[in-house]
Amino acid sequence: METPLPHGWKPLHLDRYDGTTDPDEHIDMYTTQVNLYTNNDAILCRVFPTSLKGVVLNWRFTAQYATSRPHHVTSAALASLRQNDDEPLRAFMERFAATSIKIRNLNPEVVLHAMLMALKPGPFVDSLCRESPRDMDELRACAAGYIQMEEHSAFRDQDRGKGPAKPEQGHNDKVKVNNDSQFKRSAKANRGGR
Repeated sequence: METPLPHGWKPLHLDRYDGTTDPDEHIDMYTTQVNLYTNNDAILCRVFPTSLKGVVLNWRFTAQYATSRPHHVTSAALASLRQNDDEPLRAFMERFAATSIKIRNLNPEVVLHAMLMALKPGPFVDSLCRESPRDMDELRACAAGYIQMEEHSAFRDQDRGKGPAKPEQGHNDKVKVNNDSQFKRSAKANRGGR
């Protein structure tokens, strides 16, 4: 390789590849740095070995280290997601979004369908059944209100020193009925006895 390096050539500021990370990422970073000086293929080839270290210097680079490439997530990953019973809607929406952004060329209809299938039964899903969202933007807008209600309820329960709400049992049911009856009598009196 007799191609001279361009005038002003400086050593590349690049971690040398050792075979343990993504080779495509290394090549992208390498070509970006070399292209600061030149786009001459002969120079790209001449300088490339200087970006390698260890056993990787024994060529067949991309084929040899193809298994180091990151696994590409597919839409099957979305189809397998489910909201856990104790998982707040915000946490699930964030987990779902984190998975969906890793999927290349994802069809928006697939995303919407996967989300609808993944949500746990409850008031939010009931509202979506009554009025189906056309796209994920509509679903997110609808979810925002339910997220706010969930978080307000959790804050209120925490503020009162309660854990998650549990159904009342035993004699407390009678107290609740009495309190409801008192509330209804009070409301009736305020309306003028109607």
